[in-house]
Amino acid sequence: MKLVIGGVAQGKLDYVLENMIDESEKYDVYDCFFLKDNACNDKASYKEWPWDLPGDDERVLIIDKFHYFIRAVLLNKLPLQEYILKFMQFAEEKPNTIVIADEIGNGIVPLDAFEREYREQTGRAEILLAKKADEVVRVICGIGQKIK
Repeated sequence: MKLVIGGVAQGKLDYVLENMIDESEKYDVYDCFFLKDNACNDKASYKEWPWDLPGDDERVLIIDKFHYFIRAVLLNKLPLQEYILKFMQFAEEKPNTIVIADEIGNGIVPLDAFEREYREQTGRAEILLAKKADEVVRVICGIGQKIK
């Protein structure tokens, strides 16, 4: 598993597609943004996504905006640690996974208690992902810097 982090609108997905995917590789991008406000919709639900994604072992799975996955779990008052562990198991079983997440812990601390919790839990989840990842890249202004 590979982890790509960086600030909002820093070109993380473009960097992945241009620098981390070989022309011959097949890939699918799964965007967690649709989970932001409604974890259950016609496309997928938090109960089955992303661990039940179809596809062969050769396909690269790009999980974009991982931080919205954390947000959906918190909004729906689901057991966060259980979902993070399930996601970690998924990433270990599918080594061709690239996880993209925003760094949201910088800047002003939010006044809203939920936003503070979301920020903290996202940071903790990204730490776990970084520890398990084979490679960690930080993208700033579209330029990637390998930090692991």
